[in-house]
Amino acid sequence: MKTSESYLPEGSYMVQPAVRQAFSTLGALRQAQDEGRILEAVAQRCTAAHDLLFDLGIAQGILPRVSCALGVAEGDTREIAILSRVGKPTCFVVTDIDESTDPPTAWLSRTIVQQKAQDRMLDSLRPGDVIPARVTHLEPFGAFVDAGCGVPSLIGIENLSVSRICHPGDRLTVGQSILAAVRTVEPENRRISLTHRELLGTWTENAERFRVGETVAGIVRSVESYGIFVELTPNLAGLAELKENVHAGQQASVFIKSILPNRMKVKLVLVECFDYTYKPEPPVYFFQGDHI
Repeated sequence: MKTSESYLPEGSYMVQPAVRQAFSTLGALRQAQDEGRILEAVAQRCTAAHDLLFDLGIAQGILPRVSCALGVAEGDTREIAILSRVGKPTCFVVTDIDESTDPPTAWLSRTIVQQKAQDRMLDSLRPGDVIPARVTHLEPFGAFVDAGCGVPSLIGIENLSVSRICHPGDRLTVGQSILAAVRTVEPENRRISLTHRELLGTWTENAERFRVGETVAGIVRSVESYGIFVELTPNLAGLAELKENVHAGQQASVFIKSILPNRMKVKLVLVECFDYTYKPEPPVYFFQGDHI
């Protein structure tokens, strides 16, 4: 997996002893400032001026609006990117400490961290590299993820799995930690696009998890004139004969009638379909090393 200990998705830093140590004394906080160390805390409040406030224990942290996210100063990033940080782990570096206030005030910057993280990614990542990411929000067209220090990237819905889904929420949940593979790196646009489906295994790798004669759980993904497609894994679906009162999105129990590797087909028999909402299960990855 291609990753850097310096630029991880937000939420990864609070557990690090060096980060906790930085908030123990003003001396430790000043050392973190001098080293340019990435720190992290939960944003407690957003002021009317859209500055984020933090309780650092030995100091109050203030993250000015223009330093909250890349693009805010230029008007390219909406204010919701600031408001939505309240209650969430947010990374930053300390730019100044004012000891004349009670408690002392630490001035922070998230954009410095994001700029460095983005520069590193654009310079070092190549298509096929696998990186850690965290899902930040879902839209009908795809999943936005934190590729490192809050730098956003998009995984289009068509790149989430081989099986067709109606919404990214069928596959992922907000806050979920995943792995993603780099599709393209565009330094001129300062953009990295990601994919997920290639990490979920080939047809053969997924089919090897099942045996003829088993009855397993699945999800109805589509009902066609010639049969019903049931997803067994994100990259493996089988076809069952038509049955009344079945619709896409239902859970299903299916009997595996046959597995045909040469034709890459799985034939199923529907045992039962029912309406029930399950949370997406954590993905099973099929790759080794840091590249696919």
